[in-house]
Amino acid sequence: MAAKKACESFSKSLIEDVHKWGCMKQTGVSLRHMMEFGSKPTDRNLLISGQFLHKELPIRIARRAIELDTLPYGLSEKPATLKVRDWYLDSFRDLRSFPEIKDINDEKEFTQMIKAIKVRHNNVVPTMALGVQQLKKGMDPKIVYEDLDEIHQFLDRFYLSRIGIRMLIGQHVKLHKPNPAPHVVGYIHTKMSPVEVAKNASEAARAICLREYGSAPDINIYGDPSFTFPYVPTHLQLMVFELVKNSLRAVQERFMYSDKAAPPVRIIVAEGIEDVTIKISDEGGGIKRSGLPKIFTYLYSTAKNPLDEYTDLGTDDRITMAGYGYGIPISRLYAKYFGGDLQVISMEGYGTDAYLHLSRLGDSQEPLP
Repeated sequence: MAAKKACESFSKSLIEDVHKWGCMKQTGVSLRHMMEFGSKPTDRNLLISGQFLHKELPIRIARRAIELDTLPYGLSEKPATLKVRDWYLDSFRDLRSFPEIKDINDEKEFTQMIKAIKVRHNNVVPTMALGVQQLKKGMDPKIVYEDLDEIHQFLDRFYLSRIGIRMLIGQHVKLHKPNPAPHVVGYIHTKMSPVEVAKNASEAARAICLREYGSAPDINIYGDPSFTFPYVPTHLQLMVFELVKNSLRAVQERFMYSDKAAPPVRIIVAEGIEDVTIKISDEGGGIKRSGLPKIFTYLYSTAKNPLDEYTDLGTDDRITMAGYGYGIPISRLYAKYFGGDLQVISMEGYGTDAYLHLSRLGDSQEPLP
């Protein structure tokens, strides 16, 4: 059914081309390579980068388009999934119809095009979440959705791939920026202070808590603010924001009607040889041990679900981290993208510790689903 619809709106030759490119091998890039290559954004380097993306992006996008058409339980036929699939096919067509990049003028035109592709895909996460919700509505209520492994594995692959595509496009586009700030190479900050980023992210999360509840627990941050390492600040901001927001909500809801003062959320930044680890600790009552695996599945959230058919989806990626159960699993994917991880350990009746491990070596290749 979904495949038929694709053929109706897209030519047979385009669909054949998608299948051909979807079989080609993807090429992973490391943070270190992006940093070293981007530190000298000469015309020659921008041309090489453009030529690489001209070949690499259609492969990655084709793989996702094929997968979107072959999902289990009828997810491929849901209106929201079809919309996402069409965005991927449109972007594949744009990339494939762009001629060979021979000089810097071609490269500048190509950069404008991939910039538009990135904007087209801004709402992929909430729209895909809506597709899964449309599926849930029509399914047998006896089914335990956390057990739908195939759906969860697909979403992990799909969102991890999306992080990679957006990183490659964003990095290339940013390298065109004249007079970048010191130590900034595209999306990467070569001397990023994790304590500073954690401070900014936790202030943003606390502001949301204040707005929602009228008060918010304090946040104490421990670590050396002068310690720096190369990383992508927007990725770290997003992960810490989400984890701190969860902790604040747990503490706030536990102590809202209590005579006791709400205990602070603690953030500890530790620098190791291999990893920088950020621990976010709260006394928000913890999570049942049986419920712990669920926090890494999609559409598991204890917050009210703000997504419905009529949601006006903004273009800011932050909305995708809201309260519809994607924050923790997507934060883990951001951590894994550059060789890190996210672990959550809980003491039911007391609180939760989230350990965010970031690889400080920067030489692990992108995971390519």
